[in-house]
Amino acid sequence: MAVISLFRPEENDPAEGEGRTAVIDIGSNSIRLVVFDGHGRLPAFLFNEKVMVGLGAERREDGGLCDKAIAAAMETLRRFRLLASEMNVTDLRTVATAAVRDAPNGPAFIAQLEAIGLPVRLLSGEDEAKLAALGVLSAIPDAEGLVGDLGGGSLELARISDGEVRERVSFPLGVLRVAELREKKKKGALKRAVAKALKSADWVHQCAGQPFYLVGGSWRALARVDMHRTKFPLPIVHHYTMQPDRPARLVRLLAHIDTSKLNGVPSLAAQRIPNLPDGAAILSQLVKQIGLGELIVSAYGLREGLLYERLDDETRAIDPLIAATRDEGERQGRFPEHGDLLNRWIAPLFQAESDTDKRLRLAACLLADTGWRAHPEFRAERGLEMALHGNWVGIESNGRGKMAQALFTNFGGGTGGVDEFVSLCSQDELDQSARWGLAMRLGQRLSGGVAGPLELSEIAIEGDRLVLYVDNSDAELYGEPVAKRHRQLADAFGKEPEMRLR
Repeated sequence: MAVISLFRPEENDPAEGEGRTAVIDIGSNSIRLVVFDGHGRLPAFLFNEKVMVGLGAERREDGGLCDKAIAAAMETLRRFRLLASEMNVTDLRTVATAAVRDAPNGPAFIAQLEAIGLPVRLLSGEDEAKLAALGVLSAIPDAEGLVGDLGGGSLELARISDGEVRERVSFPLGVLRVAELREKKKKGALKRAVAKALKSADWVHQCAGQPFYLVGGSWRALARVDMHRTKFPLPIVHHYTMQPDRPARLVRLLAHIDTSKLNGVPSLAAQRIPNLPDGAAILSQLVKQIGLGELIVSAYGLREGLLYERLDDETRAIDPLIAATRDEGERQGRFPEHGDLLNRWIAPLFQAESDTDKRLRLAACLLADTGWRAHPEFRAERGLEMALHGNWVGIESNGRGKMAQALFTNFGGGTGGVDEFVSLCSQDELDQSARWGLAMRLGQRLSGGVAGPLELSEIAIEGDRLVLYVDNSDAELYGEPVAKRHRQLADAFGKEPEMRLR
């Protein structure tokens, strides 16, 4: 398993004035520009635009790119080049995948792009597989299993283990080509095509029973349909998990569902709807023929992999959830380093917790002071929204639920669960997270958010007492508001509160 570091990301910040990074991804279905800004380990998405050009959808008789698609692509790419320039992008990378790679006139198309100032890196199938896998590792550092990147023209598979990309392969089985197979109406054609492809990569079967990480817009769209069907409480597709039997059910559902109903699925792009049956069909075949385990959606793939491949090992080792929550806390909080200090202060109450829970508790503490600008009546909702819907990676829905309960309680919402996240966690998990929130709330009230009182005080469970040790010089800080929160926290542990001076 990959080793993840929780150290402060400032140690690896890019030099001031280094500029922004952008990627133009020329795929078989779409062309996308993503502009990144911020810390190298997990840069923010400053701009993200996709145009469904369909370079691989209509081809000439010789398999080349058609003139209409090339014209549409050039129009889009000229716009993207200008946007990147206006946004002060200093590192623009343009990559092309299967549609351009396989077309006889692909080199001529690349020459057109170079003529307008867009040098292109033409990716091989194995390049695509590796970059998609690196993208998954950038967002899910402990990922182990098989990565599948389904595009319009090809399907890439890569095995990941111990934070490294192992074997990889590319097959001409993108959704556009699957559609062509199915149009021939030869029974079992797709099944045979998948079996033939997998036979050439025996190592894939080593991943039987392991997780399968889904990359690509077609599979993300499929996951959104499943989220809607199962009434999943969060709108976030990243790290959404499906069981292995789900693709076969989706194949049957999509064979009969009316398109108008699919148009009502939140965040489902209309352009993706025609490809849903083919995306479900190939996923179902892969699950059956390899014997895959749970299916985990990754919103990160090739484009993020391009950034991740340039990072040194030390920067890669930074925990993306902690880096992001620390950055958010420092930008929106009142006092630098408050979250780290608060986490160390409450830690003695939770020594028996798993490493996973300790990590989530730290993330919650890093966000503990971010609600102060909100109206007091809505601070709890602010904490809830930040945990559930924040642009975090390296966290599952269960972890979001725990953070949501902690922040909801920390910001004064009480210890009761909220419908939005009750289904994500067990009651024991919510009770524990509420104790995090109450402990954070006590520490903030005692200290006023500044470092001194926390550094000079200590909290511990001793027998049937929850003891708060306060330095003699800070004795007057223990007023009724602090005593009230001390009692609430002690009650949550089933203990009696006691304050001791030292």
